Amino acid sequence: MPSAVTQIPAAPAEAARRHFATEFTFETDCWDVHDALSKDADFVLLDVRSPALFAAGHIPGAVLLPHGKITRSKMSAWPEGTLFVTYCAGPHCNGAARGALRLAELGLPVKIMAGGITGWIDEGFDLATGA
Repeated sequence: MPSAVTQIPAAPAEAARRHFATEFTFETDCWDVHDALSKDADFVLLDVRSPALFAAGHIPGAVLLPHGKITRSKMSAWPEGTLFVTYCAGPHCNGAARGALRLAELGLPVKIMAGGITGWIDEGFDLATGA
């Protein structure tokens, strides 16, 4: 009797390739964000959580912009074509997706940083505190 894993067959290889290749257009990971921030980052990292959570611990170099406060007027502070990367608390939180949706609705390029703060800490990277 097949397990729950094998009961539904895997997608054909070409369909799987397209699916997984597409995922990289929507998200990045903590390691790649950390590496880029240690150089000359070519994106803006947005912490879309609350000011209190940001102050308690955030990724160094991130800009605080709670997802509910993302507006066209606030986003005009950055040049057209700027890539935004959103993050929130982690995989148990949908704030990064909410922020990414708002940015996409404004016609802006956006990715999510998979893992959020939880992933960042799991990778052993430091957090900054304060506003």
